[in-house]
Amino acid sequence: MSNFEIIGGKSLSGTITPQGSKNEALQIIAACLLTSDKIELKNVPEITDVLNLIKLLKVLGVNVTRKKANHFIFQAKKIDKNYFKKESFKKLSSKIRGSIMIMGPLVSREGQAHVLTPGGDKIGRRPLDTHFKGLECLGAEIKIKKNNIYQVLGKRLTGKKMLLEEASVTATANIIMAATLAKGTTEIYNAACEPYIQQLCKMLNSMGGKISGIGTNLIKVEGVSNLHGTSHKILPDMIEIGSWIGLAVMTQSSLTIKNCSINNLGVILTVFKKLGVKLKIQNDDIVIKKQKTHEIDTFMNGSILTISDAPWPGFTPDLISIILVLATQAKGSVLIHQKMFESRLFFVDKLIDMGAKIILCDPHRATVVGINRKYSLKGTNMSSPDIRAGIALLIAALSAKGKSIIYNINQIDRGYENIVERLQKIGANIKRN
Repeated sequence: MSNFEIIGGKSLSGTITPQGSKNEALQIIAACLLTSDKIELKNVPEITDVLNLIKLLKVLGVNVTRKKANHFIFQAKKIDKNYFKKESFKKLSSKIRGSIMIMGPLVSREGQAHVLTPGGDKIGRRPLDTHFKGLECLGAEIKIKKNNIYQVLGKRLTGKKMLLEEASVTATANIIMAATLAKGTTEIYNAACEPYIQQLCKMLNSMGGKISGIGTNLIKVEGVSNLHGTSHKILPDMIEIGSWIGLAVMTQSSLTIKNCSINNLGVILTVFKKLGVKLKIQNDDIVIKKQKTHEIDTFMNGSILTISDAPWPGFTPDLISIILVLATQAKGSVLIHQKMFESRLFFVDKLIDMGAKIILCDPHRATVVGINRKYSLKGTNMSSPDIRAGIALLIAALSAKGKSIIYNINQIDRGYENIVERLQKIGANIKRN
């Protein structure tokens, strides 16, 4: 089994450039199914989740050309009607959460879609109800067939007004893609409005779509008869940017994070500043100088700071694990409240083994008592449970004294491109075995 071997406690320095956004890429690639024309995508992160979705599209009959690194051309000229019967389709669908994204485009263009219960991180219950209810509102019929396959039928979808029960990013994306080729106008209230969704809407508009309300929680989609090809560049990954900020502070390093698309980071930098992180914006770069200590803010009345996740423009749940690790070496205490997924904090036992002072209050909340660098975390052997916990444990290991080994690293590879090589370039003592 592959693993990362890390000798921690070393200060890093240099420049690192974030990859393209994983979450945006999964939606944008699925949107290529909406037209038979060519779609050119740039800054595509070549990580396992994205590459598996590309393989899945090939199973569907999509022609995919890799022009150069992170630059692909997709053409869904003809969809193989029997894709769902292939073993490769079942295998790939079980590996990635993003496989659910083919549902909206296919039912809208082809009148039907077949999807399996998707794979992805085991971070708690992640029901598909919002996806299905949204498509049913547009006139689709959902059937559960044998072998855990959902059949979605909808010869001609019709636009409707709908109120989503939750502001699900992937469900919003699926409904928007389905609505672009539906008859009439669709209004989606309580829609997710993350930059990923904004980018999807902008791309669909460049293909001839008519979408308004971009960036708000009320999105209006006027259906069109067909869409044409386009070229689109994916934003830098905000989760990776947050990861590198956490890495710099935990390892007491000087790092410059290049081309961050600052305007699309929302409250991310503000939350890091609440943990005492000192950073400087230079053009579109983030510069972090070596910090000996960082102190956690308190609320104005002096009570303990609480950091919680929330739908955009709130703080993204994907960075909660980074914030938690960062707090372990800070001065002060913080309550971390992971509201959206009930299994995402269970990795803290590994940090406790490394010497962190953490109280897991319940599946959703943990109190971190910062040790103010009175001692270093100590290296240990551990396993990555999911992408975001995996990168948090990797950051902890790079800051720790001694040797650490991280197993199940395929979870980290799902979200971070060429991570060993990129970390080695800034001085990290890490190797893949």
